[in-house]
Amino acid sequence: MSDRGFQPRALGEIAIRCADMGAMVRFYEEVIGLERLTGDHNSAITFFRIAEGFCGHTQVLALFHHMTAPRPGLHPTNEGKPATGGASSLHHIALSLPFDEQEAVMRWYDKIGQPYRVEQFGWIGWRGIFTEDPEGNTVELVAYDRSMLSQA
Repeated sequence: MSDRGFQPRALGEIAIRCADMGAMVRFYEEVIGLERLTGDHNSAITFFRIAEGFCGHTQVLALFHHMTAPRPGLHPTNEGKPATGGASSLHHIALSLPFDEQEAVMRWYDKIGQPYRVEQFGWIGWRGIFTEDPEGNTVELVAYDRSMLSQA
């Protein structure tokens, strides 16, 4: 622990602004397989469970319709479609899973025709499977395995 007296321990929430809530809700529920906690394709906000989390705070993915401002001033809105890809400040989101489930991810993506690419990060022992959601955000399903470590 630092002189600050606190140390963040886990990621609590990822929130993405969306133009097409229906397509985004379907993708994260049906393609990625996250459990929907609240909301649906017609909701202004939809929450998905990622994992148990830390100290009782469930890790979540939140989809916010880009015209929604649950707290005006704190959460700005925009009438235009949110920027994705190279125009966005979001590079990608990565969700962790066991290494032995990555083959199932690739089989699933192949079965449903979901484009993806695989990258290995030998310096840290990760393998990532990258795809894009319907609005162009890069989504990685990443896993650690000792076999992925580089022999440097």
